[in-house]
Amino acid sequence: MTVESVFPMLEPLLPRVSKPVQYVGGELNATVKDWDAAAVRWALMYPDAYEVGVPNQGVMILYEILNELPDVLAERTYAVWPDLEALMREHGVPQFTVDGHRPLAAFDLMGISFATELGYTNMLTALDLGGIPLHSVDRTDEHPIVVSGGHAAFNPEPIADFIDCAVLGDGEEAVLEITDIVRAWKAEGCPGGRDEVLTRLAETGGVYVPRFYDVEYLPDGRIQRVVPNRERVPYRVFKRTTMDLDAWPYPKQPLVPLAESVHERMSVEIFRGCTRGCRFCQAGMITRPVRERSIEGIGAMVQRGLEATGFEEVGLLSLSSADHSEIAEITKGLADRYEGTNTGLSLPSTRVDAFNVDLANELSRGGRRSGLTFAPEGGSERLRRVINKMVSEEDLIRTVSTAFANGWRQVKLYFMCGLPTETDEDVLQIAEMAKNVIRAGREVSGRKDIRCTISIGGFVPKPHTPFQWASQCDPDTVDSRLAKLRAAINSDRSLGRNIGMRYHDGKPSLIEGLLSRGDRRIGKVIERVWREGGRFDGWSEHFSYYRWVNAAEAELPAFGVDLAWFTTREREELEVLPWEHLDSGLDKEWLWADWQDALDEREQDDCRWTPCFDCGVCPAMGTDIEVGPTGRTLLPLTPVGGGSPVRNPSLSTLTN
Repeated sequence: MTVESVFPMLEPLLPRVSKPVQYVGGELNATVKDWDAAAVRWALMYPDAYEVGVPNQGVMILYEILNELPDVLAERTYAVWPDLEALMREHGVPQFTVDGHRPLAAFDLMGISFATELGYTNMLTALDLGGIPLHSVDRTDEHPIVVSGGHAAFNPEPIADFIDCAVLGDGEEAVLEITDIVRAWKAEGCPGGRDEVLTRLAETGGVYVPRFYDVEYLPDGRIQRVVPNRERVPYRVFKRTTMDLDAWPYPKQPLVPLAESVHERMSVEIFRGCTRGCRFCQAGMITRPVRERSIEGIGAMVQRGLEATGFEEVGLLSLSSADHSEIAEITKGLADRYEGTNTGLSLPSTRVDAFNVDLANELSRGGRRSGLTFAPEGGSERLRRVINKMVSEEDLIRTVSTAFANGWRQVKLYFMCGLPTETDEDVLQIAEMAKNVIRAGREVSGRKDIRCTISIGGFVPKPHTPFQWASQCDPDTVDSRLAKLRAAINSDRSLGRNIGMRYHDGKPSLIEGLLSRGDRRIGKVIERVWREGGRFDGWSEHFSYYRWVNAAEAELPAFGVDLAWFTTREREELEVLPWEHLDSGLDKEWLWADWQDALDEREQDDCRWTPCFDCGVCPAMGTDIEVGPTGRTLLPLTPVGGGSPVRNPSLSTLTN
């Protein structure tokens, strides 16, 4: 049965809201398919504002893969701002997709990609506006199957009450497998109802269905065990890993948003995974092993993407892009190919020890030299050993001196506050490092207009990392250290006036920590926060620390635990962690040993260049690290393809 667009109901409301263009759809390369011709229909959600969600690579890739199938339809939906939410409730307009403006409740599946746990309340808003019961237990065969993914899906327990299932890891092959199962179930007449299709999904071993697992607790509040409650369900759920990136050259037709978005560029993911072993970095741990896209594959994606979009900048994405084994050949080849078109290239991720001026010059060819960004993360040498960020201050000063000597004028440095074993002195050394950067820049350039900006975020212990057992630093301590740091920077006015400081206070980080390492009992807190007005918790202007604290104080005592129990409490080795039945491939004993190495301030090498240190991923995956070099080069195109003339040529920002 044809599902009608809700746009006639929505359109009269748009003049009354901010940024109405974000709700109208119609972007270049968007897809609207015949509803009646589709056997399986997906609504894909990024649970944040359109401007943040539309450039998201994960959603864009799945959107395109699904829509390539002739009998599958995929549309996108984003979180609506509170002004439109109020009007939608007043006028009975349901949560809608931006492609066909179809109501969310009409779809077979709703896939939600969580980049951060602070998007959980936005999910509840979308479900409620869509007329979909908040709790999975209350849904019938008529409601969409709610699937969560993204990095936060590696511990979906806090939202176990609200989702039907979760997928760990890469989504390309997983969404196709889920689609096949749902298609077959529908073709058979939906035997056994919702329960049966969820069981079929769980049987794959790669889809986690929380309702099929029972959690038992010890008297002190810790988890005793998590066990399946039916025969056809596995004890452990494994992550999905797409090994051959060249076989999945998506997105082929990147979306070009109508409204301003956070990333105005065409992006190509040049590799996945990271073996640097930074102990705080969940992304680096859960995306192992390293898998590189070939130089030819990258070149083809860049060419096709520029021709399809007209973007003026190409982002070469990964967790640490300069670690690609052929990054020099890639950047030179692309710079040669697009010379004269003023197409900008950027590496949104590199490291102090991977930076070199030749690389930076290739990226900035034809552009202007803006700032360079690096992430030492810890202020002191001792603390960088704890977090396994093997960069010395000498390395940093040498790198920035080279950059300043070659014409750069600005450097941004990223740090974290609240790291395990951190002291006031560790944080105060950030000020000395920034001052030394200014001194070095002035010396090698002979100029006074050298600038250094330090940006500081609060540390959040994450699942599937060596720091998953760590005590989280309380917000008062974080804020006190940041105040001392600011005073230290300002103590020398001749240097301090050239140092900028940006930071987030410790309160949002503590709530993120609650949601990151929480279990099913946290669902009550999330729902209470949402019912009391919680929306867009990742935005400082909407986030309310006290709303979260009050909700925790109201809901958690019934379980014999509190906010501190989930955040500032250090875990013991044998404690059953909420995500222990969800397998990221990492061996728990190895993670614990690395946590002990952190406390002993011992560094761990990168296993790409040294013998395997047995983290467990490669044997678990039955695979190995895939890394070049191939020895191939990127051939120029004749005529040059893509890359419209740049009105404001962009130099890449090199970050860590």
